[in-house]
Amino acid sequence: MIATVTLNPSLDQHVVVENLVLDEANRWISYGREPGGKGINVSRVVCELGGDTKAYGFVGGFHGGLLKTILKQKDVPCDFTLIKGETRSNFIITDLRSHRQTRISAPGPEIADGELKKLIGKINSIKPKPKYVVFAGSVPPGVPVDIYKKMIEKTKSLGIVTVLDSADQWLKEGIKAKPDIIKPNVREAQDLLGVELKIEEDIVYAVKTMISSGVKVAAISRGREGMIIADKSVVLKVVPPDVQVMSTVGAGDSSVAGLVLELSHGGSLENASRYAVAAGTAATQTSGTELCHKADVQKILPQVMVERLLF
Repeated sequence: MIATVTLNPSLDQHVVVENLVLDEANRWISYGREPGGKGINVSRVVCELGGDTKAYGFVGGFHGGLLKTILKQKDVPCDFTLIKGETRSNFIITDLRSHRQTRISAPGPEIADGELKKLIGKINSIKPKPKYVVFAGSVPPGVPVDIYKKMIEKTKSLGIVTVLDSADQWLKEGIKAKPDIIKPNVREAQDLLGVELKIEEDIVYAVKTMISSGVKVAAISRGREGMIIADKSVVLKVVPPDVQVMSTVGAGDSSVAGLVLELSHGGSLENASRYAVAAGTAATQTSGTELCHKADVQKILPQVMVERLLF
């Protein structure tokens, strides 16, 4: 089983307009809302691809209740910790004429000490014990910046494989616990290492650096260019086919889900990276906050190219 931890979930509301005009009234063409947050997205994709998962995190208020309801409608198992605050709501505006997306994200509710302790206790006593725990996304106010570090250390001590997909200070602190798998994008990797990653050789150097720091699998996602991924024995360049991109929302989370799900089935790093890139690419073919579909992943999978680079 793959458990996911989303400390700062959201109810993502997506509006599509024909042509966004500032300082004017705009009428939407379509509107939708989906459960959001990186870990929740991973669980949604694991379910879509036929895997076993459960989503953990904080929820509260009307938006939190709606988030849980939608997940249950989608048959995504969850066990959230209730908080007094209101689950945040994010907004995505898609402009059909310019093919651009505008995202407006909220910081999230304040988390009390007791609420955090309750969630940590729940994560430390998951039964049956999961094979993997994915810690993903931002951290809401009131939660220590090193929360991922502490949670990863404890989870590893229980013999569970840990995955970290975060950014900024939460990634910098979390990586100190040497999570088994990390997947930053290029910008996040640059911030983490304090170097510019301008060319492919720079990215290869970056994943090698992460491996040398104690991470077992390091992947850097590159958008349309796919992914550079490595373990202690090999560096792989994984390239997707060219597809029409509808939305990039959740593409990275879909990649994490594909990667971890295949690894949990005993797949090789090469096969797991294929699934990662296929799932991420399939997610870009759906609109708004919709994630990948299994049929699209299966169609894209044989078109993903993998090249072994010198370690």
